[in-house]
Amino acid sequence: MDGYHMLTLITLLTVFLMFWTGARVAMGRAKYGINAPATTGNPDFERIFRVQMNTLENVAMFLPSLWLFGLYISGLWAAAVGVVWLFGRVWYVLGYSAEASKRGPGFGIGTFALAVLAVGALIGVVMQLIQGGV
Repeated sequence: MDGYHMLTLITLLTVFLMFWTGARVAMGRAKYGINAPATTGNPDFERIFRVQMNTLENVAMFLPSLWLFGLYISGLWAAAVGVVWLFGRVWYVLGYSAEASKRGPGFGIGTFALAVLAVGALIGVVMQLIQGGV
């Protein structure tokens, strides 16, 4: 299996992660009686909602970094770091949903993985430019 198939798998798992966090918000609305468009009113719901929004914000940086790292460095290495990011985000979702103070480890793992992908992609594209790539 080449790196691009793995990147596709990581991308699809990211889509499922977003679906899962969205479903958790819908279930939280029902459980805590928070009708749309309200996003406040119960601290337990607010954490679930923030998890979804924070993850969505993170995905906007993660996916381009994942694919650019895969294109300019290595698809397999990008996928491996992508698995680390997914692991970190799931830990973040579960920790933050339970208690805000438990979000740190998952956030740290995910942020580190994202930084590796973004910096690696930047290095890769700059090296291509230096080598005369167009």
